[in-house]
Amino acid sequence: MVRLVPRDVKFFHMFADMASNLGDGARLLKQILSDFKDVEVRVKQLKDIEHRGDEMTHNVLTKLNQTFITPFDREDIYRLASSLDDVLDFVYAAGVRLTMYKITSAPPAAAKLADLIVRQSEQLLHAVIGLDKQDKVLDYCVEINRLENEADAIARSAIAEVFEKETNPISLIKLKELYEVLETATDKAEDAANVLEGVVLKGA
Repeated sequence: MVRLVPRDVKFFHMFADMASNLGDGARLLKQILSDFKDVEVRVKQLKDIEHRGDEMTHNVLTKLNQTFITPFDREDIYRLASSLDDVLDFVYAAGVRLTMYKITSAPPAAAKLADLIVRQSEQLLHAVIGLDKQDKVLDYCVEINRLENEADAIARSAIAEVFEKETNPISLIKLKELYEVLETATDKAEDAANVLEGVVLKGA
């Protein structure tokens, strides 16, 4: 069927940019947690990435309000933009915890969780790039969900170990919250994957 009014495909490029920016933030957080140097400087860099992500989200929503024919449901465009933004918000929130709580060394489990966020971000980028032609999107979504389950297990184990071994209650609270923020970032990535899955299934 000939489409009389062409759909605006710019959304696909905008989502790819958002996912790419998210990947930048996730990789920087992983670097911070893997090599605990110049933390304050690098968290400020992370803030710049998060701010850029906010601008990208705003641009998507502005574009949505200005567009008559969208490539998929308006509600899903809104949810996908919000979900991608949420992941980056929690990535930045984890970085903030390091400076706000004056955490002096990163426990190995935190770096493992950051690595999972990086891997989820890579899968999200592949998924949004393939969204126009729905190329392997569901496969990427399955992997994102699997990584979230892995993050759940790591976070639970890490929190249990903190309660077992940490004698300083203040340190316990700091580490527990850091793990929870990192794990929530993986939850938000799963939320984005669920939106993408819904888009594909609606278009099938």
